Amino acid sequence: MKKGVWLLLVLGLIACENQQDERQDETKNNRADFKVTAPLELTKEQAEELAQLPLTCIDQEYPNKLNQVIAGNQDLRSPESLHPAFYGCFDWHSSVHGHWSLVRLLRTYPDLNQREKIIAGLKNHITPEKIQGELAYFDHPQSGGFERMYGWAWLLKLSEELHRWEDPVARDLESNLQPLTDLIVSKVEAFLPKLHYPIRVGTHTNTAFALCMVYDYAEAVGNASLLELVRKRSIEYYKNDENCPLKWEPSGYDFLSPCLEEADLMRRVLKEQEFKTWLARFLPQLIKTDFQLEPGIVSDREDGHLVHLDGLNYSRAWCLKGLAKEYPEFGYLNAIANQHIEHSLPDLTDGNYEGGHWLVSFALMSLTD
Repeated sequence: MKKGVWLLLVLGLIACENQQDERQDETKNNRADFKVTAPLELTKEQAEELAQLPLTCIDQEYPNKLNQVIAGNQDLRSPESLHPAFYGCFDWHSSVHGHWSLVRLLRTYPDLNQREKIIAGLKNHITPEKIQGELAYFDHPQSGGFERMYGWAWLLKLSEELHRWEDPVARDLESNLQPLTDLIVSKVEAFLPKLHYPIRVGTHTNTAFALCMVYDYAEAVGNASLLELVRKRSIEYYKNDENCPLKWEPSGYDFLSPCLEEADLMRRVLKEQEFKTWLARFLPQLIKTDFQLEPGIVSDREDGHLVHLDGLNYSRAWCLKGLAKEYPEFGYLNAIANQHIEHSLPDLTDGNYEGGHWLVSFALMSLTD
């Protein structure tokens, strides 16, 4: 009886080893003849056209979605009164990434025809006095969870972009923004230890997306403690995830891919071999060179929720391009990223404010490094 049990165990171990060898051979075969596709990049002509959208909307107060908790009549004020710096572009976070878009455009093409107009707009909004007004809003007891963590992440992304922008104008703007940046960092540091479970949706509250933004900010400015906090929580949240149901995506209002955002985060926090082993468990279909992913389809671009799918196409693209850039063996993913960008880019300047007030930032994230 004992001999029979041991024989079964030995046969089982041999079978497992053979399966591992087969998986390794399959991975090698899948990557043996892949073709690297060049990623799409932003042209200066496109940059000139795209700059018009955030230039217009950062000063456009209405329509506006305040997303605030009302504690009394004193809170019934205009958007600009509540948010002196970031009142345009329909809501607070869209205003923040509209400002980010303008900085990214000038970092990419410093000689844009609209350079002076862009700088004037940034200087008009990011002043010490107006940032103090933003701080005052966050100081309200009912504002503790305001824009958590999506808007927080975009504020840090704006701060990072200013930090990386090698222009004297950027030093003043970064300094003006710094008190709000410091507040958001403190809020992230206080919140992450309390968030026991990650949020895995395809919209604003997705945890992996926010952590990517926070990680990049912390890395850019050399905030080692914040970087370690993000790395620690990311591993605790996602290290044991397997077989992400990519075929369930997208949901009808998604502008983020829960699966790809998580992969985009883990490539940052895990070492190369550890990440590749994790990715093979988490998204095994992604490591095959015949991987395919159809772009999201927008049925009505005048619907503010349905147009989210254009954002999904851009965010998928930057996740795929990021993976391909860091690990050249995934170069075949650039073709899928390009397909997603090309699907949505022609409609970006169609005049519909429902998408135009925010999609430029997503397009720029997918087209620029």
